[in-house]
Amino acid sequence: MDRDYAQPLDVPAMARAAHMSPGHFSRSFRAAYGETPYGYLMTRRIERAKALLRRGDLSVTEVCFAVGCTSLGSFSSRFTELVGESPSAYRARSHEPGAAIPACVAKIYTRPVRNGPPPPTGTGTGTGTGDDDGTDSNG
Repeated sequence: MDRDYAQPLDVPAMARAAHMSPGHFSRSFRAAYGETPYGYLMTRRIERAKALLRRGDLSVTEVCFAVGCTSLGSFSSRFTELVGESPSAYRARSHEPGAAIPACVAKIYTRPVRNGPPPPTGTGTGTGTGDDDGTDSNG
């Protein structure tokens, strides 16, 4: 999926390759990666789109189709959701300072992050002391 991000998503084919039903594959994928197969694919596409937009030689529409999206509206909405600004605004912004950073290092800091609610956590502070008054009982 990482290599073929521009191809249409075929969950049933991936499920067959993993010897799972499509539903079980999607649930297992989400448990392993924290997002659905489609969400993961869109994150990869947005990563690539950011790189193409930083180059600046393609229009937003050309970038949209180059990364495998078929709807400019859906691409722009997802890009804005993950990056925090529209593709046009991202393209217009200067990206020169990061040009000297190797791509493998830049990817760590430029990877889109889902801006949704945090995953549910357990109750309490997890200290196991039973007192949740916020003070340190060790003095």
